[in-house]
Amino acid sequence: MDTGAGGSESEQRDYREEVSAFVERFAADLVAAGMARMPARIFACLLAEDAGALSAAELSERLKVSPAAVSGAVRYLAEMHMVGRERVPGERREIYRIHADLWYETVTSRDQMLNRWAATLKQGVEVLGPGTPAGVRAEETADFFNFVKLELDSLMDRWRAHRGR
Repeated sequence: MDTGAGGSESEQRDYREEVSAFVERFAADLVAAGMARMPARIFACLLAEDAGALSAAELSERLKVSPAAVSGAVRYLAEMHMVGRERVPGERREIYRIHADLWYETVTSRDQMLNRWAATLKQGVEVLGPGTPAGVRAEETADFFNFVKLELDSLMDRWRAHRGR
């Protein structure tokens, strides 16, 4: 049911309620995966918006939360490179937009994190001793992160090919 632009008042209200329920369900999934509740709700709300962007006032109104809650959550999402801030031309207000290549950027940042972790763990092997139980665990963990990194590289290549179809 696509009644975002047309339809009776009742149909539009039903549509808004269904979208709101979807936003809350997806936000709950993100919270279950470790994201804080307010950033999860704001991210899900932006994802559900056709334009992929809303102002702080619009987010506050749709989620029925304070502007301060929106501000803190958007700051977190921007730091995580999940949303960007844009000035509305000719106005003082900003809008918050989901990045076009959000999932690619998220995986790429994880790739960089895996490299750092593997390098630190390799240094840890030397400190802990390669033959000690702790050193063996650190080595195996570093090997696992290197394996995951290679798999992510391959996965992203396949994703780009799939998306290009």
